[in-house]
Amino acid sequence: MSSPSSKAQEAREAVAVRLREMRLDAGITGRELAVRCRWSESKSSRIEHAKTPPSDADIRAWCTACGMPENADDLIAANRQADSMYVQWKRLQRTGLRRLQESGVPLYEQTQQFHVYCSNVVPGFFQTPGYAMALLTSIAQFRGTPDDVSDAVKARMDRSRVIREGDHRFAVLIEEAVLRYQIGGAEVMAAQLGHLLSVMALPSISLGIIPFTAPRKAWPLETFTIFDGQRVHVETLSAAIKETQPSDVALYLKAFGNLKHVATYGADARSLITAAIDAVG
Repeated sequence: MSSPSSKAQEAREAVAVRLREMRLDAGITGRELAVRCRWSESKSSRIEHAKTPPSDADIRAWCTACGMPENADDLIAANRQADSMYVQWKRLQRTGLRRLQESGVPLYEQTQQFHVYCSNVVPGFFQTPGYAMALLTSIAQFRGTPDDVSDAVKARMDRSRVIREGDHRFAVLIEEAVLRYQIGGAEVMAAQLGHLLSVMALPSISLGIIPFTAPRKAWPLETFTIFDGQRVHVETLSAAIKETQPSDVALYLKAFGNLKHVATYGADARSLITAAIDAVG
């Protein structure tokens, strides 16, 4: 399977090919198109060769210049999808962290079935304010984003209402290491682990913990969330990745299934959390 970044580039190239074919069908040269669009000929070339991503206005101008304005909406949609497949965090977080938290609210509210796997931190909608403050502060400092951490924490807590409100179901898997990583210090971790014990009792939540000692059928993966079995969000150090191709979504569902088989639930999971609390103390 090709990497998410290469697939995003392939999608951008597909848009560029469609724009070039439209120009050829219209029987005009790149120079004539540039004149009609009132920009440089080099810009037309960069767009056609997927060197420069076109804006919505660029696509509308291109389609109009080719006498096919009715094609603009579909091309804009395809271009936006390509642009959102692989987005660097520095772009998503350039104005701070609050807006990124708020931008996910509509998708969270619309989703009925969440499949979540976390190998490094407690899932966002299970986080306490103290844990979220410590985590988001470290992210803001690492990436050099504007300091709006307090507002971002409030937005994350507000987004977390989905675990208690509405018709949502959560199948969540976390590695035991998540219980042991010291995010925010002993007091913060003890409160966070105690909160995990309370949320796992909610009827909408199935929380599995993969023990250190579990015989692995699947290696630890990057954190990912599957929304209604139709799209996947993957978090890497440098970028946020969105997968919507059915075969790719199926791959993550398969991985989740493999990880689920080695997880512990119920009393066994609570014992792992309690042991982590004791270790913190």
